[in-house]
Amino acid sequence: MKLPTPRPDWQNKPHPLAPKSQPPLRRSPPPLRIILFGAAGLAALVLIGIIVAEVFLFSSTTPAPPLAALPPLPPATRNSIIMAPVSVSLGAIRDAAEKATPRNFSGKAENPVTQLLQNADIGWNVSRGAIAATGAQDTLSLATPLSGRLNVTGSLSAKTTGALGDAIGGLLGSDAAKQIGVNIKNLNATADIKGNVMIAMRPRLAASWYVEPNFAAQVNLGDTALTVAGARLNVPAQMKPIIDKNVNDQLGVLSERLRKDPTLRRNAQIQWERACRSVPLQGTAPGLPAVWLEIKPTRALAAQPVIDANAVTATIGIEAETRVTPAQTKPECPFPEKITIVPPTAGGINVAVPIDVPFTELNKLVDSQLAGRTFPEDGSGPVAVTVKHATVVPSGNRLLISLQVKGKEKESFFGFGAEATVHIWGRPMVDQAQQILRLSDLQLAVESDAAFGLLGAAARAAVPHLQRALLERSVIDLKPFADNLREKVAAAMAELHKNENGVRVDTDINNLALTDIAFDATTLRVIGSAEGTMTVRVNALPGL
Repeated sequence: MKLPTPRPDWQNKPHPLAPKSQPPLRRSPPPLRIILFGAAGLAALVLIGIIVAEVFLFSSTTPAPPLAALPPLPPATRNSIIMAPVSVSLGAIRDAAEKATPRNFSGKAENPVTQLLQNADIGWNVSRGAIAATGAQDTLSLATPLSGRLNVTGSLSAKTTGALGDAIGGLLGSDAAKQIGVNIKNLNATADIKGNVMIAMRPRLAASWYVEPNFAAQVNLGDTALTVAGARLNVPAQMKPIIDKNVNDQLGVLSERLRKDPTLRRNAQIQWERACRSVPLQGTAPGLPAVWLEIKPTRALAAQPVIDANAVTATIGIEAETRVTPAQTKPECPFPEKITIVPPTAGGINVAVPIDVPFTELNKLVDSQLAGRTFPEDGSGPVAVTVKHATVVPSGNRLLISLQVKGKEKESFFGFGAEATVHIWGRPMVDQAQQILRLSDLQLAVESDAAFGLLGAAARAAVPHLQRALLERSVIDLKPFADNLREKVAAAMAELHKNENGVRVDTDINNLALTDIAFDATTLRVIGSAEGTMTVRVNALPGL
């Protein structure tokens, strides 16, 4: 094998005219600033992409459910009842009877024995004792003892005188009468009168503003007798018809006075005018406007008197229209010509008061309770849903709660999120025990099915938490308004019947019940009922 001939040394040397070769260049590493700028630019591109995706791809504009039109609320007028038992003590009745009843009676009687007496003068004087008053079975009884004297003066008739002289002459001789000088023409005899008078009274109120007393009297006299010229006169038989007539005449006059007495009507008219007014309810609660409660009496009511061992009690009062007005009013309240007689009742106060809350205030309350809260609150679940804003709109018999929310993934590296409006239906209800207004029967509106966009089913898991928060947080506390209202109504009721001489009035508004609810497009109305008692005790009566 022939080996290659090695090249001469000159061939290995570079040609003298050839350009000299440069050593290979070494590239230096890029500066740190360039790296940071590049990373920031890349991050900005990613962030812009996420924002664009959330705004244009993941944000959902949910159509609002159709709303049912609502007619305006009618005038907030309700019927209220104010009835007070007016008790007149038996002691007051007794004292009034003592002042009105004369202590002494006198008169003349007819001659019951004209065949024996001539020129007879039969007079009587009777004095009464203290009056006692008792009551039972709706009957008032007044009793008083009687004491007096019956006095008979006169002379024997000529026939009686001759008969008496013949009788004496037959016994003693014809001259005996002349010698004795019989002269018994003038007579004077007296007898005691003992007994008592009992007057029963079953008073009834008449529709035309007077009291029908329904008096019944009974006179009882002790068995006493008077002998005149040998004739025995029975005092009860002679005096009872006379005293009966005198007592009945007195009661007749009193009954007529009571039927014509304007006192009941006059006092009722004074109370009627006091009740016809507007009561200020300012400062009820923060955020609620100052309002006035207008009381307009429409009917006078009364139950028939009840009589027991202590008092005569008649329950009287008014039925009134009550409404809340934004300013003080001067209602016109014509006084009724008749009383409406009602069945027996214990009386009481029941004043219906409408409480109007504007939806603007309700929106502020709901938004303050929910805005900024994130659900689920315990952090569980792949998505966190945060409420940004909340509003309430009425529709039909329900309220539509619209929640502007943002849902955000927690498991994704990029934390994609979506904004949407979730619509939840609810019914307002009154919790009477707690004196609050709350929402019930919450359900997701069908228009909210696609509200969470790409997060879909994961975000829907937060809806029960939203509903539970609405149940717990969407509450209007009416206690401040109720307490203020109770005080205002109590003060107004106390002014209807002020304490006067012999009259004591006790008023107690012990409860405010929330009874009903209604709303229109702008206002939510809760009907409250102030309940309590009023009693009037009369310990002194004016003269009859």
